[in-house]
Amino acid sequence: MAFSIAEMILLGLFVDWVFRRMRMPGLLGMLLLGVLFGPYVLDLMQPGFSAASSDLRMIALIVILLRAGLELSKDVLNRVGVRALLLSFIPGILEGGTIAFLGPRFLPLTHLESAMLGFIIAAVSPAVVVPMMIDFIERKMGAVKGIPTMVLAAASLDDVVAIVIFSVFLGFYTGTSEHVLLKLAGIPVSIIAGVGVGLLLGWLLFRLFEKFDPRATKRTLVVIGVSLLLVRLEQLLQNFDVPFAALVAVMAMGFIILEKREGMAHEISSKLAKFWIFASIMLFTLVGAQVDISLVWDAGLSGLGLIVCGLAARSAGVMVSLAGSALTVPERIFVVVSYWPKATVQAAIGAVPLMAMQAGEMDTMPGSIILAVAVMSIVFTAPLGAIAIRLVGEKVLEEEVSGEEHARKAAYDSV
Repeated sequence: MAFSIAEMILLGLFVDWVFRRMRMPGLLGMLLLGVLFGPYVLDLMQPGFSAASSDLRMIALIVILLRAGLELSKDVLNRVGVRALLLSFIPGILEGGTIAFLGPRFLPLTHLESAMLGFIIAAVSPAVVVPMMIDFIERKMGAVKGIPTMVLAAASLDDVVAIVIFSVFLGFYTGTSEHVLLKLAGIPVSIIAGVGVGLLLGWLLFRLFEKFDPRATKRTLVVIGVSLLLVRLEQLLQNFDVPFAALVAVMAMGFIILEKREGMAHEISSKLAKFWIFASIMLFTLVGAQVDISLVWDAGLSGLGLIVCGLAARSAGVMVSLAGSALTVPERIFVVVSYWPKATVQAAIGAVPLMAMQAGEMDTMPGSIILAVAVMSIVFTAPLGAIAIRLVGEKVLEEEVSGEEHARKAAYDSV
């Protein structure tokens, strides 16, 4: 395992540099590196490394969501809160519903099987979107209208909605849907519970740090450790059908620390930014390693056509969510493309229907098709979305400037 980690670090840094030199997101190179070294192509990763994939990806995801929370300013959230809430469920529901309706026309699936596929695909990838939004926030691009913050908050909630609705349709399919209404009600409950627990823990950690004043490195380790325990708590609560969104709690924890002491939040965020260099390599290479290229070929043009229809519906949902907002048309297009990338959730739950069918001794062909299209959605949308976010964002998002800088620019423009 140690040898594979060393390989991924060195090669990951190299491909990141190469892709950035080509003015493309470095994460694309890491994804391709993972595909190449993964079990479905060259199979060069050690078994122990592949076995630890899920845990390593979760740690990396927690790091980036903590950074997201530490960048969520209350003032900006107050401005974009309603839009972020609309973006968290309207585009995903439209995308999942469109795939559920059109699925049988494209693939040998029933409407129920297509609904499972739809809400697997409907989850936007925080692994791709959040780091790019944080980069724009740190550069103060789009800060005046809070556009990256809005996308960042909405993308994280979007996953919760998609996964819960998927679990409802899976319950229908496998005959374990007695508590469907309870599961649907669990969407807002899980979000509210996650926010509440995260705010409480964030406040407790802030008081702890204030009292004992540990170094920033120790504060960072404590915050990461508590975040991992929150994920474990979510897993335990699932056994009792208690809804709880751990990743939302992680973001809320960072948010309250920022509100209580901005300097402390920036210190922790700075430490996390350094750790993210390693974590991002682990995350994107291991997500790439989950991609079975043969399944992409099996899905064919029909699968790709269905994915495109879903993206069209999602894009329309974004425009509906932003109707009446102060955003210009180019800024709305930026939000549209920011909602395209798929990766993390699809890699995590794409095979769940297939495993459920195997466990229930059902025909596994629909499960194989669902997995193939889920994999294709990663291959198609992760590179496309990442490139589009970078290109559109650089052209559309305005950089916030201070009053002095604004006056200097105005004077220069008047010459």
